[in-house]
Amino acid sequence: MEERRHELSAWICVEVGKVLQQADAEVSEAIDFCRYYADEMERLDKGYNYDVAGETNRYHYQPRGIALVISPWNFPFAISTGMTVAALVTGNCTLLKPAETSTVIAAKIAEILVDAGIPKGVFQLVPGKGSKVGAYMVNHPDVHLIAFTGSREVGCRIYADAAILQPGQKHLKRVIAEMGGKNAIIVDESSDLDQAVAGAVFSAFGYSGQKCSAASRIIVLDPVYDAFLERFVEATKSLNVGATDQPSTQVGPVIDATAQKRILEYIEIAKQESTLALQMEAPDNGFYVGPTIFGDVLPNHTIAQEEIFGPVVAVMRVKSFAEALGVANGTDYALTGGLYSRSPEHIEQAQKEFEVGNLYINRTITGAIVSRQPFGGFKLSGVGSKAGGPDYLLQFLEPRHISENIQRQGFAPIEGNE
Repeated sequence: MEERRHELSAWICVEVGKVLQQADAEVSEAIDFCRYYADEMERLDKGYNYDVAGETNRYHYQPRGIALVISPWNFPFAISTGMTVAALVTGNCTLLKPAETSTVIAAKIAEILVDAGIPKGVFQLVPGKGSKVGAYMVNHPDVHLIAFTGSREVGCRIYADAAILQPGQKHLKRVIAEMGGKNAIIVDESSDLDQAVAGAVFSAFGYSGQKCSAASRIIVLDPVYDAFLERFVEATKSLNVGATDQPSTQVGPVIDATAQKRILEYIEIAKQESTLALQMEAPDNGFYVGPTIFGDVLPNHTIAQEEIFGPVVAVMRVKSFAEALGVANGTDYALTGGLYSRSPEHIEQAQKEFEVGNLYINRTITGAIVSRQPFGGFKLSGVGSKAGGPDYLLQFLEPRHISENIQRQGFAPIEGNE
């Protein structure tokens, strides 16, 4: 991967429309996953010994069986690599079913694994339509484990299908699922607005808002609401929207025509519910959507509840910090969240009450680094432990315990086994 870094970054730009700087960061993340999971498996492979006088007790792990990895298009290299390597390093034969819109990048992962010496028959790339190929493998009785990253709709369907015991199946399937979020940043009256505005712009519009960790709601305390909204709009206007082969581009296209149409429909709904603060123009020669900001958004509005997965942000006004936390927690998701504050009291309260898997204070809410910020949420954001964390590989393993009484009562050799 390190040797092919620039080539891989280029493929990410071409196939899924990610700007070069973020594509390069994605390759770095994939490399981090490989190194981290290899180190973690060496630690887990040692097992645990709980010996007492006259008795040995060994606790160790074994592979679950066949693992099915269903990977997303928005991080087609990093997440696909992370889930696949996790399955392989724990000893599971692995099937990689990539998103239909990022099959070329998945093929590059397969090339790298073969070049690295993966044994024949241990790994298989299986491209195809999710509704047919993916569904068939999810329901297959020989699959032991499913690692999925994608939409809530598909994730819930996989979770339900995997729970059905198929004819000939002698195990229960484990599902590891990450299913998105409706992530909020809270900005209180004590915050550094320069820092908050810059962080909100980066968190909301990086990769055109198509990150599961992206900020789609900014909840602002009333005393600084007007100042924040004005500065947020002006800062967003400075973003360059265009083709990803241009070094100056900061916001590229969305993934395809279907996504573009869906996002534009959400924008029209939001225009009926709230106040349009900014809708930037975008090139008309591709699947572009200009960064869009709405003000005066209420907690029950559509764009405050549903995951849009595009460059659309709801800015919401609240009167108290307690109300801000209530609004932030008032969705079906619990993935990432942020707080900009210089109040120790508010920071402590958020640490206790902000219902997210990853809470970021006075920094952007995207860009989790392997090991440093293990990533994953709860509620309808996912099930399973955090990617890039110390308990992630445990999802791919079966624990076993062996206890032996070593207080021998005489010596009884078996003929032929001396």
